[in-house]
Amino acid sequence: MNKLLIVGTVAFDAIETPFGKTDKILGGAGTYIGLSAAFFNLQSAIVSVVGDDFPQEYLDLLVERNIDISGLEVVKGGKTFFWSGRYHNDLNSRDTLDTQLNVLADFQPKVPENYKSADVVMLGNLHPIVQSSVLDQMETKPKLVVLDTMNFWMDCALPELLDVIKRVDVITINDEEARQLSGEYSLVKAAAKIQAMGPKYVVIKKGEHGALLFHDLQVFFAPALPLEEVFDPTGAGDTFAGGFAGFITQSENVSFENMKNATIYGSNLASFCVEKFGTERMITLDKKEVVSRLKQFKSLMQFDIEL
Repeated sequence: MNKLLIVGTVAFDAIETPFGKTDKILGGAGTYIGLSAAFFNLQSAIVSVVGDDFPQEYLDLLVERNIDISGLEVVKGGKTFFWSGRYHNDLNSRDTLDTQLNVLADFQPKVPENYKSADVVMLGNLHPIVQSSVLDQMETKPKLVVLDTMNFWMDCALPELLDVIKRVDVITINDEEARQLSGEYSLVKAAAKIQAMGPKYVVIKKGEHGALLFHDLQVFFAPALPLEEVFDPTGAGDTFAGGFAGFITQSENVSFENMKNATIYGSNLASFCVEKFGTERMITLDKKEVVSRLKQFKSLMQFDIEL
């Protein structure tokens, strides 16, 4: 069974949307990626850090999903990373109300020995130095390295970010971040410039408007499924990344054609994530629902046309 190594935050979130608000709930990029990738036939491990205020029930939840947590450090006397945010009415923009790095401030990732030869590495949104440190610990070159990042690191750690971008095969970012990183407004031109930085494949996420996959001069578009209600977009991008990396790990195929399918699988799982607060929907989701919605995606995209 193929192995997926996941690096990313395991955290507490407090979220406010037009539909309600939460106190501290389970969140973090690594968590969303792990819960999403758990729907595939693979072995996975999360490399992250939490404080001893992190509930045992959350650790048990990850283990129940067959996620190896031997690389999840628990710091005695430490507090877990915390983020709080409020979404605007359109749910496309938000304000960060509070960010507490806590144990994440001094995080030194340690890759478990049995994952130093993982087939696929998914570098979730973290400081680029942490992401590079994980790649330095790999004993064999992964078949695929996927990187997710955000504009915060472009603002405060651009040289380090560019260094790690050189070392990855796929980068997933949203349209605003693609424009900032490349300096181009056209997403086609932006993707070309980003490919020149190192990654062979560029995935540009456009939220409710789907996702674009670029490779050389090839382009693929995956729509987002029209939903009756979007409750909370937190973690949707990480869930997409988990679905993308999980499918690639399971299928052992890193071709552009197969990445089209991976993009659909990622979009499919992300469409569930937004239906409830935080990770709630991903925790209750079952495979029958995933397959059923995949059929909806297929009918959304299929058509016959005479040429």
